[in-house]
Amino acid sequence: MTGTRELLTEHEFLAGLEPAWLDRLSSFAHPVYRNQGYRLFAQGRPANRFWLLRSGRVTLDIDTPGRGCVAIETVEPGTVVGWSWLFPPYRWHFGAVAADPLRTIEFDASGVRHLMADDPALGHALTRQFMNVVVDRLQAARLRLLDLYAYPDAYPDAYPDAPPS
Repeated sequence: MTGTRELLTEHEFLAGLEPAWLDRLSSFAHPVYRNQGYRLFAQGRPANRFWLLRSGRVTLDIDTPGRGCVAIETVEPGTVVGWSWLFPPYRWHFGAVAADPLRTIEFDASGVRHLMADDPALGHALTRQFMNVVVDRLQAARLRLLDLYAYPDAYPDAYPDAPPS
């Protein structure tokens, strides 16, 4: 059986981090398996965890007034899910649901924030990694929402409560 530390070493998102940092991070991480359809988090709720995807996909959604949750992106293995834990007020900006059965590494966000505060070099390295994800996800959300509102008939599943046109 592979230990958490080894799983961190193998994950693309953490590539390039110092081995000592991975040792420290592993104390706040553990492998998790989730079934398809499991909601990892909901928009607006407290953000206290994040996940490295090992297998399976996660659909990110946004709660749209009058329309419910609208899918904005599907995240593939090899990346991270959840960045709202990094910035106060530590609330989810999006929601996330398992599109497939998932194998992840789940982190306790509070513990990782303490590690980052105690070791500014680690904090800087992780913040850079997460900021790349934030920029990519916000760009994807912006494009998806522009597309949804410009061509609503092209995305019937995005508006489950809407009457037929």
